[in-house]
Amino acid sequence: MNRRELLKAAAVLPLAQAACSRSSFAQALYPSRNITMIVPFPAGGQADLSARPVATALERILGKPVIVDNRAGGGGGSVGNAAAARAEPDGYTLLMTLSSLAVLPEADRLFDRPVAYEVSQFMPIARVLADPTLLAVPASAPWRTAQDFVEDAKKRPGQIAYGSSGPYGTLHVAMEMFASSAGIKLLHVPFRGAGPALTAILGGTVQAITAAPGTLKPQVEDGRLRVLGNCGAQRIASFPDVPTFQELGYKDVEFYIWAGLFAQSALPAPIAIRLREAMAQVMTSPDVLKAFETSGSLVAYQDAPAFSEFVATDSKRLIAAVKKIGKVE
Repeated sequence: MNRRELLKAAAVLPLAQAACSRSSFAQALYPSRNITMIVPFPAGGQADLSARPVATALERILGKPVIVDNRAGGGGGSVGNAAAARAEPDGYTLLMTLSSLAVLPEADRLFDRPVAYEVSQFMPIARVLADPTLLAVPASAPWRTAQDFVEDAKKRPGQIAYGSSGPYGTLHVAMEMFASSAGIKLLHVPFRGAGPALTAILGGTVQAITAAPGTLKPQVEDGRLRVLGNCGAQRIASFPDVPTFQELGYKDVEFYIWAGLFAQSALPAPIAIRLREAMAQVMTSPDVLKAFETSGSLVAYQDAPAFSEFVATDSKRLIAAVKKIGKVE
């Protein structure tokens, strides 16, 4: 190195050290301001039901407001997911999203659309819930069992309308999995989230829906909806009398609507560790446990390493399902 290069390096080094010190100092102070938790769906769905008690507990633990931002749009949560992917990786924009996170980029590719985001842009922080989706119909509907529903759908292909949270969202993929296995054709009516889809079935706009137990439980208890089938591998405590589709002979139907907290993949390690530590406390909070139990969902907490493996495995299964379903509107 000649004298000029040496002097140049000597001048740059203090600046780099200062920048590094500022970064380390900022991370040490995290959080120093409000945190936004994007929920890419309207209020009333599984992601929103997961986010609100978690945000309240995080606020208490971190000492700064955690603001839930319902940013719906694009079908299945793509607008909110993409907004979180583009945010600064500083820990002040988090994402509480669902299993459709991995499906939506594949759907974009299926339709030759620009991909809104990639799963690789996200860092899993913690899984919160992992419930099977349930098939529900109005309590006034003539179908008492899943078999009743299937037999009627076979007589009237494309005439029974079901609501979803958007094309290739969790509720859409779950219903199409079931329809494909049962050999029936249903009419898909997409909405901007599970909340509006639930409103639609309660209002008579659609005749069926698949949704998480926590979304359906209050409506079933009020006598407004009836649950016919469970997309999970096992029956669940909140609906013990509802058979799984696998019990009914639909062996390839298995779908879980999980909710998890994510940050950007470039998030500095100290901030990621702080969030993971905070989430470990959140998921043992009595208030959070009570909120999920009341809604009919059981905590399915996983820390980042296990959650990352789970996302990778589940994503492969869901992407395979989307390819099997093909192009549907």
